[in-house]
Amino acid sequence: MLEISIRKAINRLTNKLASNVNFTRSECEALLNMFVKFDGKKPFGKLDRMTFREILHHTFKMTDDVMIDRIFRVFDNDFDGGVNAQEWVMGLSVFLRGTLEEKTKFAFDVYDLNTDGRITREEMFQLLKYSLIKPTDEDPDEGIRELVEIAFKRLDMDHDGRLNLTDFRQAVENNALLLEILGQCFPNEEVTTAFLSTFQEIKVPESISYIKPAKSFMSSTTA
Repeated sequence: MLEISIRKAINRLTNKLASNVNFTRSECEALLNMFVKFDGKKPFGKLDRMTFREILHHTFKMTDDVMIDRIFRVFDNDFDGGVNAQEWVMGLSVFLRGTLEEKTKFAFDVYDLNTDGRITREEMFQLLKYSLIKPTDEDPDEGIRELVEIAFKRLDMDHDGRLNLTDFRQAVENNALLLEILGQCFPNEEVTTAFLSTFQEIKVPESISYIKPAKSFMSSTTA
C-alpha cells in the first residue's frame, strides 16, 4: 500500500509540474523518484541543507560550499529551510535546462545575498573572496576590491551605481561569459550531460538548450 501511495503522489505532482518545467513527463517522474531516494521519507519530505550540499558535491561535482548554500537558498522558494519535491524539480529545470533568461534570473538570485533585489559591491566582495582566493594567499583584499570594481563596471549597464536584475540581464545578453562572473551557479556541460543521460528521454528542445561557457569571464580576467 505504501508503494502505491508513493506512485500516486508522484503521478499527481508530475501532472502538476510537467507543463511548467523544461523536462518531459517521464523525466519529471524520474526526478521525483530520485527525490524520494535522497529524502528517505514517504511519500515526500524535504531535503535539508546538508543533504542538498552532498547531492551537489557528489552528483554535480560542485565544491564551493558558499555557492552551494546560495543555490540551496534559491531552490528553497518558500524559504522554509528545506527543498520539497516540487522545488526540487522546478529548481533542476533551470539548473540543468534553463533558458539563458531563466539562468540569468537564477544566478542573480544566487548573488543577491540579502535578497533585496540588488547586488552591492560588498556582496561581490564576499562572493569573490570565497570563490577565487586560496587560504594561503596573503592580504588578498586589495586584489579582490579591484576585481569587484572591474565586475561592477561590466554589469552596471546604466551606470547609476546600483546593480539590479535589469542591469545583470542586459550584461549577460551582451556577453554570456558574465553569467557566472561571481562564482559557479551551474554544473558544467559534461556533468549535466552525464546526469541527464540517466533518463530515458534526454532530448532538449532547441528553444530551452543553453551550453554553459567552458571558461568563465572572471577566470579569463584573472589569468
